[in-house]
Amino acid sequence: MATVKVKAYAKINLTLEITGVEGGYHMLDSLVASLDLFDFIVLKKRKDGLSRVTMKGLGSDSIAPEQNNALKAAEAFSKKFGVNGADITVYKNIPIGGGLGGSSADVSGVLRGMAKLYDVTDEAGIEELADALGSDVKYMLRGGYARMQGRGEKLTFLDVQQTLHFLMLTPKSSVSSKACYQKYDELPMTLQWKESATENAIAALRRRGINDVGRYLTNDLYVPALHLNPDVEKVYAEAASFSPLGTVMTGSGSCVLALFETKELCEWAKSRYRGKFTAQVVKTVTPKNERKKTRNLYRLEE
Repeated sequence: MATVKVKAYAKINLTLEITGVEGGYHMLDSLVASLDLFDFIVLKKRKDGLSRVTMKGLGSDSIAPEQNNALKAAEAFSKKFGVNGADITVYKNIPIGGGLGGSSADVSGVLRGMAKLYDVTDEAGIEELADALGSDVKYMLRGGYARMQGRGEKLTFLDVQQTLHFLMLTPKSSVSSKACYQKYDELPMTLQWKESATENAIAALRRRGINDVGRYLTNDLYVPALHLNPDVEKVYAEAASFSPLGTVMTGSGSCVLALFETKELCEWAKSRYRGKFTAQVVKTVTPKNERKKTRNLYRLEE
């Protein structure tokens, strides 16, 4: 196969709880899910060991060459498995700096694409490489609902088919993940025991209790993000103003999602939104099911 096309899906944190620090890493307990928002990646075989990446679309001009993790992934794949490189084009649709895992999605997409391009079937080796390239890249290889623990490497995938519908608001300003975790460490912490929102949200998902899922949406990085970016508080308040089942910031920000019972209610909220932030309706998906759809479903605009 000379050309491969891959969808790299965004990720959201329905819950994000920090449980401690080990070896300089913050330990997490998080319920994550894939969104129907994705970057589209096209890979073409090369006859040498070099890889080149071209970024197009949303925010692509803000990615410096030395920060291009898609290129690092392709080079690492070629080195590990002894295959040639690829000419890669990434069509960006996932907002950069929004807490949606766009960079990790692209890394996982390149790994999946390179594996298909060169018929590499060593799943354990690919997962090992994913682990080395980023904390949540291993999750992104598969996607769907999962409980993510540790620094992101401990994964429990959930056999849940519940579709959740959101109105997502995206400010133009972002929050640095590194700065957000540093601010978390600086802020006063309570040592009191608290009920696990992640466990409760998973239980609610399994019994298809969407109202209860909304109750348990939480993010321990929300308050640190408020200190770093005033827009986070504004976007959260605007998302919550439509009385959704629950509201949550994903990752270290700055995207905020409001959960509604149906897509129609999301569309209703979007139609009445008059704020300055970008509003769009999104839903959770299971990527392996989405990939079964015809490849002609999505068209690329050069």
